[in-house]
Amino acid sequence: MSRQLLAMALAPLLGLFILGIGNGFLATLITLRLDAAGESATLIGVVSSAYFIGLALGAMVNDRLLLRIGHIRAYGSFASLVAVTVLLQGLFFDPWAWFVLRLIGGWATVGVYLVIESWLLTAGDQKVRGRLLALYMIALYAAGVLGQLLLGTLDAMGATAPFMVVGLLASLSVLPMAMIPRVSPLLEHAEPLPPHRLITMTPTGVIGSLGSGMVVAAAYSLLPLYLQRIGMSVSQVGQMMAVVILGAMLLQYPIGRWSDRHDRQMVLIGISAFCIVISAAMLTLPLSFGMLAVLLFLLGGGVFALYPVAVSHAADRAPAGALVRMSQGLLLINSIGATISPLLISPVMTAVGDAGLFWSFGALSLFFLLFFGWRRSVRPAPMPVAPFTATMPMSAAGAELVVTEELVQGALEHEHLEDLSNVVPEVEVAEPVVGPPAEDETHITYYDDAEGVDIRRH
Repeated sequence: MSRQLLAMALAPLLGLFILGIGNGFLATLITLRLDAAGESATLIGVVSSAYFIGLALGAMVNDRLLLRIGHIRAYGSFASLVAVTVLLQGLFFDPWAWFVLRLIGGWATVGVYLVIESWLLTAGDQKVRGRLLALYMIALYAAGVLGQLLLGTLDAMGATAPFMVVGLLASLSVLPMAMIPRVSPLLEHAEPLPPHRLITMTPTGVIGSLGSGMVVAAAYSLLPLYLQRIGMSVSQVGQMMAVVILGAMLLQYPIGRWSDRHDRQMVLIGISAFCIVISAAMLTLPLSFGMLAVLLFLLGGGVFALYPVAVSHAADRAPAGALVRMSQGLLLINSIGATISPLLISPVMTAVGDAGLFWSFGALSLFFLLFFGWRRSVRPAPMPVAPFTATMPMSAAGAELVVTEELVQGALEHEHLEDLSNVVPEVEVAEPVVGPPAEDETHITYYDDAEGVDIRRH
């Protein structure tokens, strides 16, 4: 990557990293504070869902605001709103007020991601999007791990100290974007494919994206509740959540490379079975601190890999012209899953106890296993059209980052071969030719057999 491109991407990535440190532990902190105040798991799930509702709403409407006021002013506005909502949560405690503040905070947070992702999107062409996305994910995951590890230290400084730090970081993240000497990039209004089109195009991609949103949201919002209720301190909960995010960061790429070499539907089946095993182990094995850390590391790798593999599978079927809108639509489906997850799983934890979280994980994973297995029997997956790309954008505009030049070219070649497979060429008898053919003359014959279309050049 050139120095010029790195310089163009440095400001948004630095802003993302600074904001991500506070955002990384905020969900954990809110869950722990509500539980310490004696609130039920159901109410905690309702408050947690507010953030994801805000994310979903912001993903659909924030790009219109960005088009009106520009990137830098939009970033400053969204980041300031994040800071205000968090500081207000630190000033007073009321679960329903927190619900409203978390909803507004989620709407503002996805606005920040929209600015960062659309800036990166226009920083380079399709040839370098894969590298830009890799830097984006490193910044996001590293900030998440660091934030979780800081949670215990900040909580020991006082009841309001963690909220103050999150507000300070959100405000500080404005500086790199405000100081960058560059004209704001252009942005077009995103128009994701509607759900009914997505279901027709890729049922596996839709269910994988929806299910991923459900399990990842539960991991962020309800797993800290489980850890605190089994006797862990705030610092230990932060450490365990850091292990989950670390597992997501380190295992996503190996699982993705596995999906490049095998049927992605079989990989999704394998991930689902793997999550069932981990959930069963959490319910049945004696859990020492070390054993729990290992299981949560593996769980993070499994649940966070579900979405990018599902998106890659969907891309294997999508026409080249629909790749961007498809990825945007799947992102919104993922947001819907994240929104409903705490509302569905927290009552289970209230009814059957804290272990209800892993009963829910196991039941969801079993459903995924059966669905992906059924789809595999109905319509086997195609060969990958391009190598796996890890996927973590938060906004519909940023979803275009995963549509690299390699993916577009692979989709175009796939469409071309499918078109040829529907053609039954006539057999022609060549006329005798006197003298050698011209140097630029090419004779192409198509042979349609059981193995597919064989293109031979003479």
